[in-house]
Amino acid sequence: MYQTNSYPDLIILGSTGSVGTQAADVARGHGIPVRGVTAHRDVAAIEAQIREFHPDFAVMTDEAAAADLKARVADTGTKVLAGFEGIREMLGTVKTENPMGVTVENSILGEAGLAPTLYTLEAGHRLALANKESLVVGGELVMALCHAAGREILPVDSEHCAIFQCMRAGRPEEVRKIWLTASGGPFYSYTKEQLTAVTKAQTLAHPTWKMGAKITVDSATLMNKGFEVIEAVHLFGVKPQDVQVVVHRESMIHSMVEYNDYSIIAQMSVPDMRHCVQYALTHPCRSTAEGVMKPLDLFEVGKLTFARPDTETFPLLRLAVDCITLGGAVPAVLNAANEVVVAAFLQEKIRFCEIAEYVTRVVEDMKGVSNWHSYDSIMEADGLARQSARALIGHNERGFTP
Repeated sequence: MYQTNSYPDLIILGSTGSVGTQAADVARGHGIPVRGVTAHRDVAAIEAQIREFHPDFAVMTDEAAAADLKARVADTGTKVLAGFEGIREMLGTVKTENPMGVTVENSILGEAGLAPTLYTLEAGHRLALANKESLVVGGELVMALCHAAGREILPVDSEHCAIFQCMRAGRPEEVRKIWLTASGGPFYSYTKEQLTAVTKAQTLAHPTWKMGAKITVDSATLMNKGFEVIEAVHLFGVKPQDVQVVVHRESMIHSMVEYNDYSIIAQMSVPDMRHCVQYALTHPCRSTAEGVMKPLDLFEVGKLTFARPDTETFPLLRLAVDCITLGGAVPAVLNAANEVVVAAFLQEKIRFCEIAEYVTRVVEDMKGVSNWHSYDSIMEADGLARQSARALIGHNERGFTP
């Protein structure tokens, strides 16, 4: 029997990745039933999760991996499905006796997470969103579906989770400005000349957060912060000019909301993504974090500093603001070009300083897609941007396959 104070059951999309495993940590710590898990090819990790959490469903988006998993867990009661249609089937058929229903935590990487976000909202589940590309690529579609369903998206990104919490201090029409904090990445205060010599290893050494390689590169170029501006515009219904990025090296304030009386409400905690995951999974309650995370010691922090971002040296932040201002499929072009170019950098096909150059050129060539709004047209723009980026940096000749 479910207790009246229980949390919703949980489905973790992308359960073997960084955020997905942290969601599993939270579920483990609070005894939240896990009803479904998904991955692309990591069969061993999914098998371990099945044997620990006993979910009703497991989905591998790779067909061969699904067949392998099905054979491995034949002795369990978990139904194994394949592909993105398998994710859709799971979301549409999962059932629970829990009166609080099901929360779907979407931590799938890249634009591949957009369709599962739409499936989740269509199925009527509560969405805890860690896949930023859902809003960057298809924000107009996602928010329209969200409003039509009368649903609230619970953001898992640390900054948007912070803004979401700060928004509880007032009404949306009273918001004057959102202050979106940024760590500044590993190359804060570098000049353009210094950036020409940075290495892949230096780029992946983020000063605060432990993240996947792609998002760590995006943090270093400030592209990730640009994506977060786009997310904030969609999630909180504000204009691009009402989102101010501020570099906060200590990463203790995760973002702030300024109201029309000039009061600024800030959310602070130790930089631990499990805080954001836990808040999304247990909202509207606040659950104890004892034994899961450390409390914030303000005496140890000592001081907090703030600075303006350098958009001359790191132009992708400014480019992202231009893209969301144009709207339509332009943010999808930005995301697609960036994915291809960053993949090239990680394979050491191009230099760090070339990332912004190539992404900017693709976007400049495709600004005409600002009036493309349907899912199919957005996906078409995504594909064209990838083709353009590959051609621009000569990937085909070098055997590059992102």
